[in-house]
Amino acid sequence: MPITTMQHLHMPMHMPVPPALHPLTSRHVVVICAGASGLVAAREIRREGHSVVVFEHGDQVSGTWAYTDKVESDPMGLDTNRTTVHSSLYRSLRTTSPESPWASVTTHSSPNPTRTETGDDSRVTGRSSCIYKTSQANSGLAKMKQQQQQQDMWMRYSMPLLYVTATNTQPRIAEILRLNEWPGKQMHSHNYRVPDPFRDQAVVLIGSSTSAIDISRDIARVAKEVHVAARSFAVETSGKQPGYANMWFHPMIERVCEDGTVVFQDGSFILPDIILHCTGYKYHFPFLETNGIVAVDDNRVGPLYKHIFPPILAPWLSFVGIPWQVVTFPMFELQSKWIAGTLSNRFALPSQEKMMEDVEAFYSSLEASGVPKRYTHNMGNSQCECPAFEEWRIGMYNANNKNRRARPESFRDEWEDHHLVLQAYDDFIKYTSHQVSGQCVSH
Repeated sequence: MPITTMQHLHMPMHMPVPPALHPLTSRHVVVICAGASGLVAAREIRREGHSVVVFEHGDQVSGTWAYTDKVESDPMGLDTNRTTVHSSLYRSLRTTSPESPWASVTTHSSPNPTRTETGDDSRVTGRSSCIYKTSQANSGLAKMKQQQQQQDMWMRYSMPLLYVTATNTQPRIAEILRLNEWPGKQMHSHNYRVPDPFRDQAVVLIGSSTSAIDISRDIARVAKEVHVAARSFAVETSGKQPGYANMWFHPMIERVCEDGTVVFQDGSFILPDIILHCTGYKYHFPFLETNGIVAVDDNRVGPLYKHIFPPILAPWLSFVGIPWQVVTFPMFELQSKWIAGTLSNRFALPSQEKMMEDVEAFYSSLEASGVPKRYTHNMGNSQCECPAFEEWRIGMYNANNKNRRARPESFRDEWEDHHLVLQAYDDFIKYTSHQVSGQCVSH
């Protein structure tokens, strides 16, 4: 039976000084959440020689990657007492990138370097036996229910803590004039699963991200009308969309009215049955209290050195999976390796002062470039600068982005980078052959 309540995890104010390099040290490490990033983090922690326990709020691993038909009791996700569901997958979901770039950067493990995966009944599972051994979901949460027990466990183990992000559980809602007075139904895409409830309805969908486009096309199969509104839609691109008899693009909503009318910024208006918010999520750490040392401000989690380490608390507290618009699994792996090596004294972090200087310089560069604070953790193409990424991985990432722009309706099924897939296969085969050869020699 899953634990449904939990006290805040309080961070001691007087933290031990980060250890000097040498000798190598094995530590007891706690990972919060057993989603994809948590499982990867636990694996890398174990590989480094530490012991690890994973705490999970739900009754299964995989987090948002575990599809379920269940939805929350509050369709907007605003009620703090709502029944929460940790998965945001909709049944028709297909990943927007090939599987190959998601492969491990060290083991190249990937079920198959194929082009796409579907969201229906998909689940990320712990393939390594050590992951299953460290996933102690309910017993772990039971041990942490009382604040004093939390403090005792922290102090007893020195407890390096990896907080892996729950990025798809706390919805962001569009800021629209008088939205709370609108009489129709509203919901967030976190609670969208299938299009059937929208049959024969007029729907306003807010957002322009991949999920917004996916869901609008999904709904258009059954809805009477689908009106997609977003800040990124210019007036000249508005209007009925090619290939659809019932879909229109609009600039952002200007206001809503008590009689149910929705007015767009270009002056057009409609009378819809429902507003669907495909507006993303807030970073949310419900079990963590750092007395303000780490805070979320307009979806900036900070201060964090390289999106991972709070300078004052590093390496005893670290975060995995904060950046977005990334090839997720390799990022989880590289971040976790860095954290694990730092905890064992194999790597050394800069001083607290140097880390803070780096963070402040990064924030200044974003401000100078006009990047909104809420985009602090948007990696985008900058992830391709990582030296651990192979040329085929970078090439496939770039080719996929180009293909999405050229073939927005069919990019998952039509592509022109077969040579990169072959390079990925060759890389996987070389690594597998090297592993087998090494095992034979060792035996």
